[in-house]
Amino acid sequence: MSIRFLPLPTETAAAYWAGGTDAYGLAPERHVSNGTGVPCRHCLRLVGAGEPYLILAHRPFPAVQPYAETGPIFLHAEPCAAHAPSQTPPPMLTSRDYIVRGYSAEDRILYGTGAVVPTPDIPAYAATLLDREDVAYLHIRSARNNCYQCRVERA
Repeated sequence: MSIRFLPLPTETAAAYWAGGTDAYGLAPERHVSNGTGVPCRHCLRLVGAGEPYLILAHRPFPAVQPYAETGPIFLHAEPCAAHAPSQTPPPMLTSRDYIVRGYSAEDRILYGTGAVVPTPDIPAYAATLLDREDVAYLHIRSARNNCYQCRVERA
């Protein structure tokens, strides 16, 4: 099974860069990175020391429903190039492990798919989940805070 890691869509990032409000109707907060722990969800790289970034509430689902988790994400404050879809984990995945969770075509959590997976094992686990017909896509989420990191689909 071939997989691909996908960034926040450029049109979504562009709306935030243009001053759009977040999932709670608030303006994104602007901060300056100290160089650690600030993963941009568009380029899927860490925001460098001294670079401005945004913190905002994001809901990576098309509509509000019981399984549509909303949470904080970071985004470069200035436009950055989107991460090219890839079969290998993006550079921002620097923690030792992450939650990998499957969702249905109806954007519902598929119980039994979620697991805390060591970072090097994510591609294999993702491929195993995406081999299932009921799994439409996956989220990679922080194992400590459940923050959305990126999406994984079949290639």
